[in-house]
This record gives sequence, C-alpha cells and structure tokens, in this order.
Amino acid sequence: MTASTAMAPTDPANLALDWRAQEILLLSQVMRGVGQSLAPAVVLREMLHLMSELLGLNRGRIVLADGDGSGPASSSIHHAYGLTKEETARGRYRPGEGVTGRVLGTGQPAIVQDVDAEPAFLFRAVPRSRLPPETVAFIALPIEVDRRTIGVLGCHRIRMRNRQLGDDVAILRILATLAGQMLQLQRYVAATTRGLQERNAQLTSALQSAAARYGIIGTAPPLLRALGELERVSSATASVLLLGESGTGKELFARALHLSSPRRDAPFIKVNCAAIPEALFESELFGHERGAFTGAHGERAGWFELADGGTIFLDEIGELPLALQTKLLRTLQEGTILRLGGKREKKVDVRLVAATHRDLEQEVTRGNFRRDLY
Repeated sequence: MTASTAMAPTDPANLALDWRAQEILLLSQVMRGVGQSLAPAVVLREMLHLMSELLGLNRGRIVLADGDGSGPASSSIHHAYGLTKEETARGRYRPGEGVTGRVLGTGQPAIVQDVDAEPAFLFRAVPRSRLPPETVAFIALPIEVDRRTIGVLGCHRIRMRNRQLGDDVAILRILATLAGQMLQLQRYVAATTRGLQERNAQLTSALQSAAARYGIIGTAPPLLRALGELERVSSATASVLLLGESGTGKELFARALHLSSPRRDAPFIKVNCAAIPEALFESELFGHERGAFTGAHGERAGWFELADGGTIFLDEIGELPLALQTKLLRTLQEGTILRLGGKREKKVDVRLVAATHRDLEQEVTRGNFRRDLY
C-alpha cells in the first residue's frame, strides 16, 4: 500500500469532493421531485428527508406564519422530517418567541453553535432528552416570498463532524430559496383558483338569472354553457341554427335569443315548417297578391313581412321544400321578399333563427337541402 493510498480516506480534498457529490445528489433529487410534483407538501418533505440522509442535517422543519401577512402572527411547523406527530404539533411559536420566532420576525438567519448554551433556544418541539448527548447546533434560515419573510427552514446539526459549517449554511440558503419559490407558486395557484371559482360563481349566477328571465329552468352545466353561447350571439345579426331532438326546448331558446337581442321590442314570429302543406309554403312565408291563385281575393303579408324589424323562427327548417330553400336564400342574402304573384320586391329587416332535429349535413349529401343555405 502506498503512502498516498493510505492517506486517501482522510484526505481533506477527498472528503470535500465526497460532500460536493452529496450536495449535487441532493439538489438533483429535489429538482427531480419538483419536475414530478408541484405540491409543496410532497417536495418539501422529500427535501427535508434528503437533508438528513445525505448531509446529516437532522430533524428538519419548515415553520410558516399562520396569519395573512398583514401583521405579526404566530407560526407553526407545516412540514417536517424526523419529528413525531406530537413533536410537530408542539412546534408553535408566538411572534418573536425563541430562535425560530426571532428569525421569522427579523428575517435574519440564526446559527446556534450549542443549543445548551443558548437561552433563547426553547426545546419546544424536541426535548433535550431526545437529542444526541454530544454538542448539537441549530441552523435557522428565513424563507422569503416577494422579499417578505413568511417562514423558517430549520434543522439540527452535530457540531463535531468533518464538514464545514459554512458549507451547510450555503446549501441551506439554496434550499430555503427553493422552498420560498414553491410556496410562492402555491399561493399564486391558490389565488388564481379562487379568482376563477369566484368568476365562475358570478357567471353561473348571471346565467341562472338569464335562464329564469327567459323561462328556462335548470342548472346543468350543458344548459348553462348553451345559455352562455346564447348571450354571446344575442346582439349579433347573423342567422342562428338550433340543433336537437324534438322536445328539447329549441323554441324556448329561439325566444330567449330574441328577448336578449336589440330586437326584443319587435315581433317574434314562429313558423312550424312541418305543419304547412307544401302548396302553401311560399304564400305563408312571403305573402301573396290579390289573384295570385284561386281563392286569393285580397293581398296578404307573409310571415317575413310580419317579422320585419324582429325575429322569425323557422322550426323544423329541414322540412322546407328545395324550391322554397332557393327563395329563402335570396331573402337572407338580399334582405328582400317577393310576394307570390307580386312584381316588386320589398325590403325586410329580419333575423332568422332556425331549428331542426334532422342531420342537415346528411340532408345536404342526399340532395335534400341546399349546401349554400346550410
């Protein structure tokens, strides 16, 4: 065995390298934990565990202020490793009380070289009889969020050990900074969640009020989403198509759309396309002039004229004959109607709301519904 080999186990340089490897392992494992979970309770407890297992910084705890930060508040242990439930529960401190309370109040770190020689050390969480008989040190560093001290990272340390105190303090500063960032993120997420919950409650209340105003009863999420969409398109002029099986309340939604629009004081005309004989469709929708057909003894305004300035609801528009679909498309594009037997077009300002239980895409494919109208 050579002299250099014999000295290797006690070579300070080698010992320093070993500690650096432990530090790197600790930090890499902590960051790995952050990547796997952003929950502070999980990450911080594992951090305290690694402090004990890799660096010998035992009975680590994170003490956090219990108030809202508006003034002096008591504090308690929120995360710990190496403490029993009873010890963790005893770790409560009034403002400025003991070493921990002093660090929280002043934001200044505290390094107690010998807990037995420090009058301010309370042995509150862990009694002296539960600590090793040799000299025990205590390190407490502030945890900051937005430059304000909100907690303390503390741990016990056997003073006589082959590692520099300054190295322990340096790594603990890094971990205290990381703890602050984790807790800041937790507060941000909590505040954002509260804001979203409050906003959601306000919107739900508003939509429920709107539903009651329109005579629609229910609080199911799909219904409230549909009402939200209704509110968004109510002030537009675009035509609206309501899809759904018969009996699902399409007429209620059409009326609600009208009542929530600027046209609310104008007529709302409902036409059930499935109930009109094919021979009467054109006359019913667009009106007729006197003598336009047998029995037309006078002129008559159609439903589009009667809805001028308001809304016309064409229920079951899928039943509309192809010939009438062409004329309807022209009315929507030009804003005019031509009565049956008439020679002059009339301007109309009508918003169309249509509904059907049919699959209009399939009807287009089959040639039963005009693609341009759809």
